[in-house]
Amino acid sequence: MKLIYTHENSFLVSNIKNIVENKGLSVFLKNEFAAGGSGDLAPLETWVELWIANDSDYDQAMSIIENFQKSGDKADWLCQSCGEENSGSFEFCWNCQNTCPE
Repeated sequence: MKLIYTHENSFLVSNIKNIVENKGLSVFLKNEFAAGGSGDLAPLETWVELWIANDSDYDQAMSIIENFQKSGDKADWLCQSCGEENSGSFEFCWNCQNTCPE
């Protein structure tokens, strides 16, 4: 087992968990309920942690996370089908569901 991601915001950790699981890797959360110990525990000890179950999947999981984080930096794009402007984070046009040009 290896730690692959941690953050103070449990929603971000859960989002990364879903992304990694959708790629077929087995992961689990630790410290899900540690936030109740804030004040008695050091702040970093209460952050939710995402762990990979198989050490051999570590590099793949880190690559998935890195690619996801980089994808948030994409520029907005215009749909070639309907001309609608879409956020860079969209893979499909929100208006007509045409795929984003690469």
